[in-house]
Amino acid sequence: MANPAVLGRTAARSRSVFREGAARILRDPFSVAGLSIYLVLILIAIFADQLMTHDPTQILFRPNGRVANNQPPGGAFLLGTTNLGRDIYSQLVAGSRNALMVGLAAAISVAAIGTLIGLLSGYFGGKIDAFLMRLSDVALAIPFLPFVIVLSGFFRANTWNVVIAVALLLWPNTARVIRAQVLTVKERAYVEAARVTGASDMRILFTHVAPNILPLTFLYGSVAIGWAILTEAAVSFVGFGDPSRMSWGYMLQDAFVSQALSRGSWNWFLPPGICIILVVVAGFFLARGAEEVLFPKLRS
Repeated sequence: MANPAVLGRTAARSRSVFREGAARILRDPFSVAGLSIYLVLILIAIFADQLMTHDPTQILFRPNGRVANNQPPGGAFLLGTTNLGRDIYSQLVAGSRNALMVGLAAAISVAAIGTLIGLLSGYFGGKIDAFLMRLSDVALAIPFLPFVIVLSGFFRANTWNVVIAVALLLWPNTARVIRAQVLTVKERAYVEAARVTGASDMRILFTHVAPNILPLTFLYGSVAIGWAILTEAAVSFVGFGDPSRMSWGYMLQDAFVSQALSRGSWNWFLPPGICIILVVVAGFFLARGAEEVLFPKLRS
């Protein structure tokens, strides 16, 4: 049976490492920028109903009864209207909810699957390690966007197809890095001490090893948010997105089909494009800030 004193010291050490890592990340300007972008996205998605000025799918009319199509930014339409008379600003705000849902669901899936497989592969080794790493090779060999399109072809167009595709194909990157870290952590003295005191493999794995690789889990989860949102936008742009949900990718596809670029309607295609770029960049900003925490030698 595991010694309570050993477990207590391990838990305290894990909390200390986590607090120190969080403090270093918050002192990094890149990380603060990335977290700020995510925070703004979350707030907009939560209060979308209050922030929208119109129904994003409603066709709006002018006081004279004509369709308010291709209106410039300003007045009642903060970002103008589409060629069908829909409010662009309200579509942009509504799209934040879809982006947040896809990003968080994909990030949690990638982090959970990748971490679990990395832990099992690195700790147990042998045939388990060989099987899981060959499985990751297969996942890495599958082209990402065509796989999403095939899923949408077999099933009805749905936002969850993107989440499933991200979860099935992006976990190997997380798993390989987690596995490499586990190979190092499992040889440390406190893990051996827990093993000597009679702790089971599962207790050692999830009580002593897992807390030390959590920063890597959060790191790859944050990057997966950006990739998932970017993938959803790409799928919607090529026409395989969920038509019942407003998204930034759908806005770009609608603007492209309506030739907004050739007509100079920058207020239609530029805002959703900037939002997608900011969310993807936010994930890499967090990754940049976490480098010094995960790899202390980079601090010098």
